[in-house]
Amino acid sequence: MSEQTEIEFKTLLTRDDYNRLTEYYQLSSESFYTQKNCYFDTPNYKLAANHCGLRIRELTTYGELTLKTPEKVGRLETTDPLSLAQTKNLIKQQQILTTGNVVDKLCDLDILPSDLGLFAELTTKRAEFPIEEGLLALDENWYEKEHDYELELEVENSDKGKQNFQNLLTKFNLSYKPAQNKIVRATQAKK
Repeated sequence: MSEQTEIEFKTLLTRDDYNRLTEYYQLSSESFYTQKNCYFDTPNYKLAANHCGLRIRELTTYGELTLKTPEKVGRLETTDPLSLAQTKNLIKQQQILTTGNVVDKLCDLDILPSDLGLFAELTTKRAEFPIEEGLLALDENWYEKEHDYELELEVENSDKGKQNFQNLLTKFNLSYKPAQNKIVRATQAKK
């Protein structure tokens, strides 16, 4: 299990801006990896109502179960590691683990694993690498019939990070286009 505070700034990108950034950072196809996010909530969206998000993320060789809960600054990510076989099986059964640190946190919110169901999926092709301003991610996302591009900057300090994010937008002449969290976009696309 791991816990960490996530502080990130993000913007949607045009395809041209995405390609321009890919060229600037000299990213090749080997720089990218694919991940599938499977989002869970109760039938009445109790997690969303509490500004929380729960996902199973499937990567090439492993998976992870992550609960994101709000903090004063950023979001606390509680993650339990999964084997690839566990990941695939849980997604197929549309369930999460029945024990572990994520489940303990869910119980604190009066939510049992049996209350949850898979309600949305989103696939991302991502390149992620450190830059002076923080950890930069360039994402291409597919969900329902939607397809978008996104830049995320993960930082340690909210105030300094916000300024660094603005500087990054200015440096690349990028228009700020607010990006809802992926879980929100995937949910809204289902409606």
